[in-house]
Amino acid sequence: MNTIKILGKYLDQPLLIAKFKKKVPIILTSGAAYFAYKDIKNEENRLEQKKKAIKIGSVFALTIASALAAPKVANKIFKTSEKSIKNIKFELNDVCDKFIKNNSQLDEETLKIVNKSKSKVLKFKEIKHLFNNLEKKENGQQFLEKLIPNPENITSKEIFSEIGRLSLLGFIPVLGGITGGIIGDKLTENNWKDFVPNKVKEGAYQYLANIFLCNVGAGAALALMEKGHVKSKNTRAFGMVGGILATGVIGGSAIANFIGNKIINPIFGNKSSSNIYSERKPEALDIGLHVDDVATVAVMSGLKWIEPALPIMYAISGYRAGIGYRNGKTSEQ
Repeated sequence: MNTIKILGKYLDQPLLIAKFKKKVPIILTSGAAYFAYKDIKNEENRLEQKKKAIKIGSVFALTIASALAAPKVANKIFKTSEKSIKNIKFELNDVCDKFIKNNSQLDEETLKIVNKSKSKVLKFKEIKHLFNNLEKKENGQQFLEKLIPNPENITSKEIFSEIGRLSLLGFIPVLGGITGGIIGDKLTENNWKDFVPNKVKEGAYQYLANIFLCNVGAGAALALMEKGHVKSKNTRAFGMVGGILATGVIGGSAIANFIGNKIINPIFGNKSSSNIYSERKPEALDIGLHVDDVATVAVMSGLKWIEPALPIMYAISGYRAGIGYRNGKTSEQ
């Protein structure tokens, strides 16, 4: 097995994914705290520091809480479940014990690694050793598939459910960011209502351009390939990236700006503009945020190792919505 496939197997270890997921709240909270500290410290005026601390603290608190709650809400709505570390270890013990019992001639190194896999994450070289030594054995392949399940292509029936689940994972942090931003403004500004439109417009921009429409593009491309009986994971991945480029990266910002300009502005009593990009131009960071689309492609391709990182990625969109970001400025500036 080549190095790339071994790396994929290493990353797809159920125990590694579960342990990474447990660290996500710490990573997200510590990252937000550091960013908030740096941003607040830049204010020279003590009063402005206090106001910014309240605003940014409110945005981050609601965004992070929403981002961490989103997977649980999505799992409940879409009736999916996640195994605990305890359950994963229980299943691994059973798989490994049965394999050892039926294979008494295992060499010392292989036996040591199989026993380790019951309760610990294997190293890259240990994964490589197992596959090199067991993949061609009569029941070795079956054992390896149980130890580290192969990614499964989702079916046409599952595609739109997966789009809905991933889009909900992104919507909740954006909504949390907007709510946190409004609360922070209300606590610090007399004219806090003046800042609401930009938060809603940026929220719409982040959600439509950077999350939802990209998911739709990936899902539509996947549906077409499923209908065409395309099974190659590489072909499906490249096809989904094409769908993302068409609906999200290229068309998403235009659609989001149109909604902000023609629908959200009139709702809040603001005039619409004839220039659609007077609202919000795509920026380098917006393109960077499309890294979560790589995650979307990975998840839809059956790779689960990236999914625990989605709350971190979507929290960035939630934060920018919460501060009402508008091309270099926040709604408070």
